[in-house]
Amino acid sequence: MGVFSKRSNKKYDYTPRFYDDKGEGSPFQIKHKFDEHRTTIGSNKGLKTKFKSAIEELKDSPDRDANKRTLIIIAVLVLIFLFIIDFDLSIFFSK
Repeated sequence: MGVFSKRSNKKYDYTPRFYDDKGEGSPFQIKHKFDEHRTTIGSNKGLKTKFKSAIEELKDSPDRDANKRTLIIIAVLVLIFLFIIDFDLSIFFSK
């Protein structure tokens, strides 16, 4: 009747519905989409090391035109904001 034997756990052979059997890692591992392309993710310990690796990644980026475009858009938005709050820009220019 099972007085002296231990009860064994039930085992299930579960495979997720959308898991392909090509062996591309575990389907239960949570991983971001672009982790294999980033150099700033990993064993960077210090803040200085993180900033250095981020700047190196920015310099090696193939989208340098997109970076310039982003900086130009930010500069224009800042100037529009300064115009809206009626900031006097003449303090930056000498007469």
